[in-house]
Amino acid sequence: MGIPSKSTGLIAAAVSFISFGTSGAFVKPLLEAGWSPAAAVTARALTAGLVLLPFVVVLMRGRWGLLRQARWPVLGMGLVGVAITQVLYFAAIQRIPVATALLIEFLAPLILVGFTWAVSRRTPAPVVLIGSVLAVGGLVLVIGPGAIQAVDPLGLAAAFGAAIGCSVYFVIAARPNNGLPPVALAGAGLLLAAPVLAVVGATGLLPFTATFGDVPLFGTPTAWWVPLLVVAVVGTALAYASGITASGILGSRLASFIALLEVVSASLFAWLLLGEGLSPLQLFGGLLILAGIASVKAERQKVEPVPVPA
Repeated sequence: MGIPSKSTGLIAAAVSFISFGTSGAFVKPLLEAGWSPAAAVTARALTAGLVLLPFVVVLMRGRWGLLRQARWPVLGMGLVGVAITQVLYFAAIQRIPVATALLIEFLAPLILVGFTWAVSRRTPAPVVLIGSVLAVGGLVLVIGPGAIQAVDPLGLAAAFGAAIGCSVYFVIAARPNNGLPPVALAGAGLLLAAPVLAVVGATGLLPFTATFGDVPLFGTPTAWWVPLLVVAVVGTALAYASGITASGILGSRLASFIALLEVVSASLFAWLLLGEGLSPLQLFGGLLILAGIASVKAERQKVEPVPVPA
């Protein structure tokens, strides 16, 4: 098999942020019906892992040793990239506004830039710094300028922990994992995260409630499992598998910047499916995020060697 092209990586990244963006519109009916966020994300992870399981079995037939060889990336993806990140995010939104928690969690690209800067001791290129400012500024506008406010320090600490966990997700996804297919890494990670999340819920650390009656979906009473299945298949299984694929091709930094478009995608789906307003300021924020991504992508292309014809 040939090396995947950058265009393939960009397509995978687009599929990922669009898929992740559908989650809010379909999780909201469950939350309004009495599901706690922790219960919803546990069911989401378990269902998504089971959806990916047949694909994992087919891909890993005769190659199950790859899972053992990649046990640390799988553990990191399941425990940190999914479970711990989600637990800290939900712990954060119990103490601080959701918009604030989202803004802090999506600082993951800046964490990656700063980490690379500290490790390599090389100042990032100006286009990366400019792209970072543009992307974060756009993120603030999409989520809402009111997201920046003085709030509970424990909530802030949990949100920053979620941002670090999100950064770990991109790093693990971008590293070669002994030939383990992205779908297998996603499926194994989700199946590992689900029981961890369930145990956290059972301890009472986070509220853990669920209801199993009909829920209002776009104004129509619908069985509870319908929005859950959409979130699991599209907003989780497809989103994680394509996101890991994109990170492996594009690298953790560029993939994390592109992932910022998830908030734009979520806002668009909320507008289209739930009728929630989308302001011109939010649209302008989306353009700033795109400008930031373009800056980071331009720097990446600049440093990559140009192939010499044979």
